[in-house]
Amino acid sequence: MREALFYDKLEGGRVHCTLCALDCRIRSGGRGACGVRVNHEGTLYTLVDDRVVARHIDPIEKKPLFHFLPDHTSYSIGTVGCNFRCLHCQNFSISQEPRLGARAAKGREPAVVCPSLEDLQAAVPGQWVTPAGLVEDALATGCRSIAYTYNEPTIFYELALDTARLARDAGLANVFVTNGAITAAPLERIAPVLDAANIDLKNFDPAAHQRMTGAALAPVLDSIHRYHRLGIWIEVTTLVVPGYNDAEDQLRALAGFLSDLDPDIPWHVTRFHPTYRLRDRPATPVETLRRAREIGREAGLRFVYTGNVPGEDGENTCCPACGAELIRRFGLGVRWNRLDGGRCPKCRTEIPGVFDR
Repeated sequence: MREALFYDKLEGGRVHCTLCALDCRIRSGGRGACGVRVNHEGTLYTLVDDRVVARHIDPIEKKPLFHFLPDHTSYSIGTVGCNFRCLHCQNFSISQEPRLGARAAKGREPAVVCPSLEDLQAAVPGQWVTPAGLVEDALATGCRSIAYTYNEPTIFYELALDTARLARDAGLANVFVTNGAITAAPLERIAPVLDAANIDLKNFDPAAHQRMTGAALAPVLDSIHRYHRLGIWIEVTTLVVPGYNDAEDQLRALAGFLSDLDPDIPWHVTRFHPTYRLRDRPATPVETLRRAREIGREAGLRFVYTGNVPGEDGENTCCPACGAELIRRFGLGVRWNRLDGGRCPKCRTEIPGVFDR
């Protein structure tokens, strides 16, 4: 069992976790909002520093990252737990596992009244791993990066940090797929070995964001600025959910925020399909995504992509100067890539991103 990073001890055996913007103050015996950081007798421990519940080889386009080493595979890992409670989470069976498991067990006689740390960690699902073992597996599969994904990587920060440092030494890139709620100090510590991140910007209305995710919007916006300032390549995804975040004025405000920060940030507007607690919502109309893409370009963003709709022109990368098609995609696959050293072969315009290492 490992003591967690980024927390302060308080009076009465309580602790203040400073890892993410949820800002949890946890009594002895309690857990943070993520469900995997536990206060045991005044010391905060992580329950997921040595186990993953999912690991797969994914195309980098699945993250989605379109301007970061296109057409390579990424060794992708995740644990249980999450600091958000998104109504539309497609991975809710792992991200919400600590909450769902506690709800299922409610009313049963507990086997142990005051569980030991060992008992607590033994109850966490997943395969036992080490950072060195993860890097070794990633290299053996021929992947060029490790992606910390499926649930929120911030909540398995210790495992991600140790793995990322070894991965960097081994020549692998490191990628976060994140909700952006990490605080400044932990992001600054991992930044030297973090190459890219796709950040979910789920809603641009503060009240709606709170209802949709259980978390505040402002820290996510601050985090997007911080990632950019630290020189980490970022792309932003907005899953467009009918009736929640598809109003044109909200999409226009969101696109304006990104464009004001950097018009070269790729923005992915992706199609929602009914899931988890939003099964009563329809799938996003394709026309809504096309309009969102237009809104992004009107706001000054040079690269706006539509997602979860294979075959749309919005999947392809085009030169912002001459319009030449540079990368053609279908779904999560790259059909061809005509970039020449990161430049348009026709007009020699440099395309922002990371296209070679």
